[in-house]
Amino acid sequence: MPNIPTFEEYLETLGRLTAHVDPTAATPHAAELKEAAASLEQISGITLDSLTRWAHDHPAWVPALGLAVGLSQEKLKNSLKDKFGTSSWNLLAKDQPRRLIEMMDQEFDLIRLVTVQRDKVYGFGDILVARAGTRATAVRAGASGRKVEDEIEAIAHDIGLACETRTRFVGRNNRDAPCDLVIPGAADAAIVVAAKGFDSTGSKLTDAVREIEEMADVRLPHQFVYAVIDGIGWKSRRRDLQRIHKLWESQQINGMYTLATLDQFRADVEDAAHIRRLL
Repeated sequence: MPNIPTFEEYLETLGRLTAHVDPTAATPHAAELKEAAASLEQISGITLDSLTRWAHDHPAWVPALGLAVGLSQEKLKNSLKDKFGTSSWNLLAKDQPRRLIEMMDQEFDLIRLVTVQRDKVYGFGDILVARAGTRATAVRAGASGRKVEDEIEAIAHDIGLACETRTRFVGRNNRDAPCDLVIPGAADAAIVVAAKGFDSTGSKLTDAVREIEEMADVRLPHQFVYAVIDGIGWKSRRRDLQRIHKLWESQQINGMYTLATLDQFRADVEDAAHIRRLL
């Protein structure tokens, strides 16, 4: 069994999964929002009739109205689905623009908020407050979580191993446990891997630890269990990360890696595959 690095040594190999994004950088989405805002500013008076005409003429810009009342695209979709049975603002703006504006005004005070915000002069502090409440990085957070999963799946395929992803595997006494990768399959698991990448922190990291502990508890003696963990979010949850490292130290799991040590992960998975005669 290879030497196990200390927890501090392991901690040093953690890296950021998502690149920093300049909030002032121009993007197609930002340009579209500015165009929508400019169009709203040109309306002589904000009324039910004027916003109805505006939504009908510019259905793709309806999310700008959502942002004006504090709704992200996801929350806007959920509200539309609840009230109209569809989350398509394009469809509603074309076919039922007045009902759409009426709902947004009744539920979210649309007319008053657009009127007030059009005429207000904003300072630097207002910009920071707006950014503090935005969910603009949510998509990137999801992508960072998938980055680790994609890397380990690519390694399995490159080695030539059959695998399944994001499933559960069967272990001791027919009990099962979650895993992000299983080789060759859930019913005949020989190698199972947890992939947990987080740049942010929160209860999801504790949930990730619980899943890995469950994997270690369920495993059969001939099953290899590995954990690939990365992201700077773990540095704020050292105790959670240490719980996994202790599983490695006590040989309840066979290895623990970061993206920086994937070469070792690949070598260990390949060795395990030879032992289990999968290659």
